[in-house]
Amino acid sequence: MDTKMIPRSCGTHNGSFHADEVTACALLLVFDLIDEDKIVRTRDPEKLQKCEYVCDVGGIYDPQSKRLDHHQIDYQGELSSAGMVLLYIKVNQIIDETIYNFLNHSLILGVDAHDNGRVSYTVGHCSFSNVISNFVPIRYDANEEMQNAAFSDALHFVVGHLQRLLQRYRYMQSCREEVIASMATQEIYLHFSQALPWMDIFFELGGERHPAKFVIMPSGDHWKLRGIPPNSQDRMKVRLPLPENWAGLLEKDLEKVTGIPGAIFCHKGRFISVWKTKEDALLALQKILEMERK
Repeated sequence: MDTKMIPRSCGTHNGSFHADEVTACALLLVFDLIDEDKIVRTRDPEKLQKCEYVCDVGGIYDPQSKRLDHHQIDYQGELSSAGMVLLYIKVNQIIDETIYNFLNHSLILGVDAHDNGRVSYTVGHCSFSNVISNFVPIRYDANEEMQNAAFSDALHFVVGHLQRLLQRYRYMQSCREEVIASMATQEIYLHFSQALPWMDIFFELGGERHPAKFVIMPSGDHWKLRGIPPNSQDRMKVRLPLPENWAGLLEKDLEKVTGIPGAIFCHKGRFISVWKTKEDALLALQKILEMERK
């Protein structure tokens, strides 16, 4: 019997699939550790033995031998195969701690929790794991060819999702110095000359303790004045809401109430407003602060 290991191969179970092993395989592909045409879907121990990586099948968790299963009774951790693969990638210094934390908090923790039964069903909520389960063939009697084709479709979807997450992360990090510079002024507001992703970096750099209550930055052809959340978890809350009598108003109605000719829109949730120019947004901020002092 030929038991020679096939380099850059990955074994996972056949039949119906879940988000954890699809994501595990996608992570290995995105970080160039396996080849897609060397993914083997099987429960045959002899075939799995030839694979360089084995995910979500086989009953072994041994990162050194690249066996990454969580179903066996002697594994008592909270990881699924997705979390095991991400951790393996970090431990082997393929990614650093910051990228690991970003991917973990953006996606993998949820996949692990769903696969291990640590989430509750909420009517109307569709998680990432729910989306992947919808790739599974509808018919319970789908043959192996149909199952493998569906797995391939799901895999491509997850690979694309991970690649976009990483692109967003790199873009976000490229804006880091601008956020640092704006925070350094210790003003009541952050100011940016271009639209950029500021919130994650702001809180990563100690934003909970920063005095800023608002952000002013471009929004398309206009400028927005947005309230800053109290922390990174309560993102729909703000430290100081926009005035109650501005809520839900548009253009002329907002202009009438504020006295600012460049008024465009104030969200009824009172966390964001849009103005024609930066000067209009600054004037709106000034009025808010004056009302707050009264």
